[in-house]
Formats: sequence, structure tokens, C-alpha cells
Amino acid sequence: MAIDETPSSIFSPWPDRLRHAAIILLAAGLGLTVLMTLGHLPVLHAAAVFVLIAAAALVPWRLHDAAASRDDVRTEDPVEAAAVNAIVAGMPDPAVLLDRAGRVIHLNAAASQLAPALRKNELAQFALRSPEIITALREAIATTQTRRATYLDQVPVDRWMELVITPVPVPTRFGGADKCMLMTFHDLTPLRRVEEMRADFVANASHELRTPLAALSGFIDTLQGPARDDAKARERFLSIMQAQAKRMARLIDDLLSLSRVELSAHVRPDALVDLVPIIRQVVDGLEPLARERQVEIEVDLPDPPVTIAGDREELLRLFENLIENALKYGASGGRIVVLLTNAAGIDGAPEYRVMVRDFGPGIAPEHLPRLTERFYRVDVGDSRAQGGTGLGLSLVKHILARHRGRLLIESVPKSGATFTACFPQLRPPTTD
Repeated sequence: MAIDETPSSIFSPWPDRLRHAAIILLAAGLGLTVLMTLGHLPVLHAAAVFVLIAAAALVPWRLHDAAASRDDVRTEDPVEAAAVNAIVAGMPDPAVLLDRAGRVIHLNAAASQLAPALRKNELAQFALRSPEIITALREAIATTQTRRATYLDQVPVDRWMELVITPVPVPTRFGGADKCMLMTFHDLTPLRRVEEMRADFVANASHELRTPLAALSGFIDTLQGPARDDAKARERFLSIMQAQAKRMARLIDDLLSLSRVELSAHVRPDALVDLVPIIRQVVDGLEPLARERQVEIEVDLPDPPVTIAGDREELLRLFENLIENALKYGASGGRIVVLLTNAAGIDGAPEYRVMVRDFGPGIAPEHLPRLTERFYRVDVGDSRAQGGTGLGLSLVKHILARHRGRLLIESVPKSGATFTACFPQLRPPTTD
């Protein structure tokens, strides 16, 4: 509990004052007594001097301090108080408190991260360039009514945001009241992603699942009818049905994986992972497929760890798709190469590159820009025969986007193809 050290007012209890002034009164009394004893001071004069000293010791002369304290209270703006700053700073969503003119009074760390150009005592509209935000802010200031706006923030990744501007009545330093504007930002991206994924899933799944479902339905009707007692036909049809069921399972699995990655696309992974053991694990797992296709996998990885900020399960899926595609569609080349190197990125920043190269038939130039589209296939028949769903490279692209990386595709017909996954390197910690 804090101790109140506020000076006593003139109405404070006299016993407290007497106790505090006891030493002064005792010294004055002894001095005056000695003077009276020696005959230097009359008794009446000594009594008068003692009364004056007692009055000076007991009456609290703090009028100047009290006036200064009142001036300090009068000049302090309540809206700029530390308590208001603490409330804004403690809000979980980005929050900015503006004065009636639109200047920033307080903002929290989340708001600084969302809009780094925001500065205290500067107009917010200069830092928030979105037309929807500026329009809503001007209307809220003009009408002192709550305003909402939804806008798309495209830096560094697409995010749907909702802005709510709420007028907040606050006291002024002169005892009146004014209205400030509290801006709060809410991230609607997860909800938007869910809606988009739901629509995409219905459209794509219904299209891709129709063929295997029709095949299954037709074989079931055949087995229940003409081929009821035909053991050879039953065995062949059941094998085809099993392949179609596996294809539907792979399709649903890829769709769910893609949906999960898209849902968290705006959240960058923060766990530290080593790329080298992840790639080796994927290569070891695909060795049976390589032997079946008579393809040799050549791996060139560095000995020291190659650490990035990433999601281990997503990276496993990424490299599995790239290497498996090379084994399936580039098998005619007889070998594939998996190489991890350092390189400079577009802006000169260092990055790690994992290259998967095959020596198969290659890809025609007109197909390269569309390879990462959902369900896009260079050869639909060959892709389905290989068990492909048309979602592998789309999944690779979205995983790399979440890791703030990029995918490079190079191919020359009849000379194979190279798929390169680029990851930004961790920045070394700065020292002050």
C-alpha cells in the first residue's frame, strides 16, 4: 500500500502539528527563559516572541505549493495520461486513438506493425493511404458517429481487414468534454479464407470426384448385375475400383492440405528447422518409387545445418511433391538431381535454394506460367495415369508463399525440367 505524503492542510489535527514542531518550541522556550533570567528580555516581550515562533511553527505555510499543484493539474491533458496509453497498448487488436482533428494520440504495438508510418501527433490519414480508411475517418470526424470499413491490405500478403472507428467522449483539461476517435482493426482473413475455400472445394471437388464416382457406380452396377457370377471380371473390376478410391482419397487429402496452408498464409512460421534432414527423409521415403521407375536419385546437400524459419510438416509435403513429380514425369531420363545451394535473391538478400532437376521430356513453354494453378495438367491422361491430382504444385506454391519464399520453374523440351524452391535466410541478430 502506498503511503500518502501529501502536505497537511490548514485543517489538519493540531496534535500532529504540535508533535512535529515540538523541538522548535522547546528550543525557543529554553532560549527565551535564559534571556529572561539574565534580565535581557522582559517577560511580556518574551511571551510575545514565543507566541510568534509557535504560530510560525504550527501554521502550514504551503499556499505556493498548493497553487503550483493546482496549476499542474489544470495543465495536464487527461486524454494524454499514462492510464489511457496503457489501455490502448493493452488492446489485443491494432488500436489507434485520435483527437478530433485526426492526429494520433496513442497507438499500440500491433497498430505500429500494421501501419509503420503512423506517428504520434501526426495526422493518421497521411499514414493510412487506403481510400476506404480515409473516407470512413473523415465521415466519423464530421459526424461523430461510428463508422466501419472493409478493405484489402496487399502488403506483404493479401489480408482482409475491418476498420471500426468509434467516437469516445473524453474530459478536457478545463473540465469540459470532447470526442476522440478510437480506430480498431480486425483481421477478417481467416473468415474470408474459409468462405473462399468452401466455395473452391465444392466447385473443384465436385468436378474432380465426378469421374471416379461414376466409375465406381458403374462397376458396382456391373458386379451386381451381369458380372455377378464372373470371378475374373469381379477381380478386375475390384482392382479398378480400388485404384479409383485411392485417387479420391489422394484428391481429398491434397485439398485439405491446400486449405490448411491457405488458411494460415498470412502467418509466417517461426519455428527453426533444418532443411538437410527433411530432404534426406523425403528422399529415403521415395527410394521404393525410384527403384520401381528405375530412376537414380543424386543428392548434393551440405554437411552443416541449413536452418530457416519454417513448418516441418509443410516442408516435408513440399519436397515430397517436387521429388515425386520428378520421379513420375521425368523417369525417362533415368536420374534426378536434388541440390541445396546459397544464392542471392531478387533484392540481393541471401537465400537458400533447393533444386530438383529431372532429365525427362521437359515442359513446353506455354504451360510453364500455369503449372501452379489448381487442377492444371500438361497432359490430363498421363497425370491421372500417374495418380496425380493436379494440386501438387499449387500446394508447393502456397507453402513457399507462407514461408516468404518463391518457386522457380525452368524447362526446355526434351532436356528435362528444374523446379527450385527458394527460402530467405535467417537474418543475424543485430547488436547495439
